[in-house]
Amino acid sequence: MGEKSYEEEVKIKAEKSRHLARYMSSVEDLVELQIEKAMKRGEFDNLKGAGKPIDFYENPYEPPELRMMFKILKNNNFAPYWVELGKEIDADMEKLKREIEYFKKYVRMFFGEKRSLKAYKNFERKKAHFYYESRLTLERISQKINDYNLHCPTFRENRANIVIDDEMYKIITAIEEEIKKFK
Repeated sequence: MGEKSYEEEVKIKAEKSRHLARYMSSVEDLVELQIEKAMKRGEFDNLKGAGKPIDFYENPYEPPELRMMFKILKNNNFAPYWVELGKEIDADMEKLKREIEYFKKYVRMFFGEKRSLKAYKNFERKKAHFYYESRLTLERISQKINDYNLHCPTFRENRANIVIDDEMYKIITAIEEEIKKFK
């Protein structure tokens, strides 16, 4: 009995939704028709600014009392905190990529010549330190991404967080593959 009433309720809601969709569609068609008729009559021909590009300089969504403040900030190259943080995140990611490439270059240089056992031990310490520093960098970036997402005004602008272990796996794999080329 409970299932039957639930199914009936779903059918009733679906029928109401169809009626609403038809109504909205007809209203949209009506508006389009009115606009087309007005265009044929020439009612849009002598509008102020006709034929000129639209000026998007002012943001119509910002409160009028804050426009001057935003203009001053924009003219002096200031941006909201979350925008600056986004730039920082991008710069940190690029820096990490450069450091990985630099370490790979170091690996090629190191293994390009025969080295002593002491040199190999020193290399292993440097590699372990590089992995440690890379993890710390990824943790800082992850924290910045969380902070960015908390301050960002819309969820559409949010950034996907990084999975530190996955990123570390990629870094370690890239370095170890570079080492394997010389063994």
